[in-house]
Amino acid sequence: MAMNASSSPTKSSDELVLKSKLWNGRDEPRVAFASVNAEEDKPFNFLHVLFDCAIAGGTAGVFVEAALYPIDTIKTRLQAAHGGGKINLKGLYSGLVGNLAGAFPASAIFLGIYEPVKQKLLETFPENLSAFAHLTAGAVGGAASSLVRVPTEVIKQRIQTGQFTSAPDAVRLIVRREGLKGLFAGYGSFLLRDLPFDAIQFCIYEQLLLGYKLAARRSLSNAENAIVGAFAGAITGAVTAPLDVIKTRLMVQGSANQYKGICDCVSTIAREEGICTLFKGMGPRVLWIGIGGSIFFGVLEKTKEVLAQRHFNSQDSSSFKLD
Repeated sequence: MAMNASSSPTKSSDELVLKSKLWNGRDEPRVAFASVNAEEDKPFNFLHVLFDCAIAGGTAGVFVEAALYPIDTIKTRLQAAHGGGKINLKGLYSGLVGNLAGAFPASAIFLGIYEPVKQKLLETFPENLSAFAHLTAGAVGGAASSLVRVPTEVIKQRIQTGQFTSAPDAVRLIVRREGLKGLFAGYGSFLLRDLPFDAIQFCIYEQLLLGYKLAARRSLSNAENAIVGAFAGAITGAVTAPLDVIKTRLMVQGSANQYKGICDCVSTIAREEGICTLFKGMGPRVLWIGIGGSIFFGVLEKTKEVLAQRHFNSQDSSSFKLD
């Protein structure tokens, strides 16, 4: 700790000190993970932060996908079904392996970009604009990771809806029938859904963390991080549900081209199936993303903690040898 509460003569001073510590994330060991310590002389190491965040993000992403894949499959089938079509509950793990292969790099890219961008923006903007820094960093991270996430999502959802039986077959046949652009079907709708989703979810999570820490006057436990993550995920999942339906319909239509674009998709659904169709699958989506947020942020923070401790121990060993 840079300061002791006992060195401050008033309660308000104590609160300012605590707020400064929590704002800069200084309740961890001296080797801060993915953050910029104003009290240290060492410059911000972008590559170091990017690498560690990529590992933490990729690990968290794989845990979520593996744990909640069946719920995601049900949600996708509900959204893809037209009218009163029945939902097949068989093969709920179809495409899991291929999805995990894409989930790790996608989540790694997102966190690897999000955290350094966030830290730089927090250095640039005043404290009262921290939410803007979190929103912007979330959108930038989402845009960068979309180059991996979109093909992964297209392949996953085509398998989930029974169009293909495996990821290799899906890639081969999609490219043959639709060209490489087929792997990026619904790209615009994906960005329309995921850029706001990523920005809002991480902004809510970061702001709740900051407020929680200030109220509790301490760092949060892994369980508390998970609870905050679940709350942020559930809210964001509900808000962006209609965008998710549009994205799913555009991604799974294949070469049929039932919809000509986002606007045509919305108008066709509203005309033929009713506007309520845009909220199909909201229950599984909110459940999936709520639990997923809990797992993702819980695993993320724990992995960050482990990596930070590893770096801390490594530096201690180096210092010991030099002495």
